[in-house]
Order: sequence, then C-alpha cells, then structure tokens
Amino acid sequence: MTTALIILGAGMGTRMKSDLPKVLHPIGGAPMLVHAMRAGAALDPEKTVIVAGHGAEAVRRAALAYDPDAQIVLQSEQLGTAHAVAQAGPALDGFAGDALVLYGDTPFIRAETLAAMAQARATHDIVVLGFEAADAGRYGRLIMAGDALERIVEFKDATNEERSVSLCNSGVIAAKSSVLFDLIAAVDNDNAAGEYYLTDIIGIARAKGLSATVVRCDEAETLGVNSRSQLSAAEAAFQATARAAAIADGVTLLAPQTVFFAYDTCIGRDAVIEQNVVFGPNVTVESGATIRAFSHLEGCHVSRGATVGPYARLRPGAELQEDVHIGNFVEIKNAVVAEGAKINHLTYIGDADIGARTNIGAGTITCNYDGVFKHRTTIGADVFIGSNTMLVAPVTVGDQAMTATGTVVTKNIPHGDLAVGRTRQENKTGLAVKMFEKLKSAKAKRAKGQ
Repeated sequence: MTTALIILGAGMGTRMKSDLPKVLHPIGGAPMLVHAMRAGAALDPEKTVIVAGHGAEAVRRAALAYDPDAQIVLQSEQLGTAHAVAQAGPALDGFAGDALVLYGDTPFIRAETLAAMAQARATHDIVVLGFEAADAGRYGRLIMAGDALERIVEFKDATNEERSVSLCNSGVIAAKSSVLFDLIAAVDNDNAAGEYYLTDIIGIARAKGLSATVVRCDEAETLGVNSRSQLSAAEAAFQATARAAAIADGVTLLAPQTVFFAYDTCIGRDAVIEQNVVFGPNVTVESGATIRAFSHLEGCHVSRGATVGPYARLRPGAELQEDVHIGNFVEIKNAVVAEGAKINHLTYIGDADIGARTNIGAGTITCNYDGVFKHRTTIGADVFIGSNTMLVAPVTVGDQAMTATGTVVTKNIPHGDLAVGRTRQENKTGLAVKMFEKLKSAKAKRAKGQ
C-alpha cells in the first residue's frame, strides 16, 4: 500500500516566545519539521503534504530544502487538528493509498514505530499511536475494548474515570486516505474548546462499523515541544541518544557529554572523538579517523586515518582523503585535500585542491575571494608551501614545487619551481634607535600637555 504523509506545522507556538514558527526550531542542527519528515520518509511515501500557517513561507523553504517534492498547503485559521488535516484534502484528491498524520513539533517518533503502524493497517481501518504515560496530565485518553479502540477523549471533555486511564493519544493516525477525509467531513466542533478535533474520527468510525486499534510506543517518542525549556530538554534527549548510538556502533567518545551531534552525523567504528567536538549537519567521518578536541565540523567528509584538530574547523565542501592531517587553528572550506597531505596550523584553505603528500606551512592563506567572485587554487602533489604564503587565486602550483616563506603568489608556479615573491629587505643603520628616541620625546611632551 502506498503512503502519503500529512505533517501538521501550522501552530504559532506562542509559548516559544519567538517569531520563528515553532516547527522550525532546531534539534540536532535541523528544524523539528525535518525530523518528522525524516521519520516518515522511512515509509517511502508517494506524497508528503505539509500544513503550514504561521510563518508559512519560512516553513515552505525549510520543507522544500529537505524534500523538493513536498507540497505545502495553508491553514489560514487555527480551528483544530481535524480542520488542519482537512487542508491537505485537495492535495491528496484521487490518492488511493494510506494517509499518515504526523506533527512537526513531535520530532522523536522512530521509523520502526511508523512501520508497525503501517503493518497494523493491514487488519484495521484506523491505527492510532498511543503510549503509557508516567504522568498522563492533560493528554487525550485512549479508551480500549480489548485491542479495539472505542474512542479518544480529550482531557477537557473526559470524565474522572476516563482521566484515570494511562494510555494516552500521541495524535499520530493512519488510515486509508479517502476514509480519513470522509470521517473528517463528519467532525463538528461541539466541545469545550469549540475546535474540530481529529480525535473525534474514532467515534465516528466506530459508529460506521469501521475498526480501530492502537500501536504502542515509548513515551519518549511522543515528546512534543511547546516551550524553550521543552526545546532544551528535547535537544538533551537527542544528544544522549546520539551519543549512546555512536558508542554502541564502536566509536570512541573520550568525553561523551561534551560531544554534540547533528541529526545526520555518520561516524564509522574505531573513530576517536575527543572532548568538546561539535558536528553540524552533513558530516561523515570514516572508520579510524580522529577528531581532536575543540573542533567544529559541518558539511564535510573525513576519510580513514585522517586526523583533525585540535581547534580545527571544517566547513561545507571540505573533503579530506586518507591519512590527511589537519592541525590546530586550521580552517578548510570547499576544498579537496588529497591523501597524506598535511596542513598543520594557523591556515585558511578555501576553494582549493591540495595534492597528495603536500605540506602546507603555518599561516598560509588561499586568497579565494575578490569581493565579488570566488576563485580556485590548485596545488599539486609533493609540494611544500612555505609559512605565511598567500596564494592569490586563481592560481596553480605544479607538482614538487615550493614557495619561499612570506611569498605572495600571483601567477602559476611550474612543476619543480621555487617561487619567491617578497620585497627585498634593507637594514638602515642606527635608524631604530633614532626612531625610538623621537617617539619617546613626543610621548613625553604629550604627557606634559605641550
């Protein structure tokens, strides 16, 4: 059975105290909305529909950045969850598969849980995701008769007996798309909040003779984020899970609590991650690599045997091949560093190709930006770049070439050549002493107000 995702992301999130739409607040370097989309993507959905409201344009950009095929629809009025889902109806007109309703502010539902819901749909018309709550609080309650779900009762409308039930509603629902929208059309707003509740479809479905059941998950998967404090708690929960998963996969974390992962960080076994390392999105570290303390990586790839840091920064487009060494206070951006090359300290390499076994001296800068355009620097294999060299791109350095310390490279260096591009030094006899005396005299006069 094909699947369509309906992800609700129209809420303003007033408790977040933010102009940013609630679903765009990040966890693990990605908006919460992306986490929901990523979980649903495990079902290989034919369609993904995002229901946006507050900050709809920003939500649209974030959704399309992750999935260019996603459709965005607008809920102009906040009239309840059933009304929100109904806005997706036109986008799914004629769709014959199942519809799965997810929430953009509930980022931790696992793909395995959604797969279990899809399996349960084979024997029931409607499947609801529920959880046993440690403190049921104001959650909606799932009222069961054996394995059949009889109804969902919102806390505001529940009796004391119903409020004693600990099985709670996550809000996630799966049903045949046509069935879902038929049921929604029958929902009214005759309740304490005057809203159209998606949960009412269960009672309507049962009255029509349709079956409903519950798939259970851990309460942690259903964690919703409605405030800054909950966002902080969600980030902490995400990081704890990511660290535990990395360790279980054979990664060495010397100080796990100080390492921060992104939602898509991929690290191979036997990699070593020292303390205070931050991974931004889109980072892959291969087996056997070492990321040393206080380094920051994003949008990069680190191959086997490479060493990065301490205090290194790898920016998007940095590609380190095997056995590369990147030392302290080195920044790499949009550059390929070939096997065995060394860039040990205090260097910026941007928009460049560095050849195998090349050694880049301290203080080297690829001058890649002219104020309007970016230009590329190409350095061959077995090259030595002397300390404090500036390479004014576009420029090419041939294999086995060398630059003298302090050289400003403005033209190509052929294979095997030594480039010296600095002004000739002249020593002026005794001039330093005279200059110091003159300056000290001027300072003394200034102090006396002269």
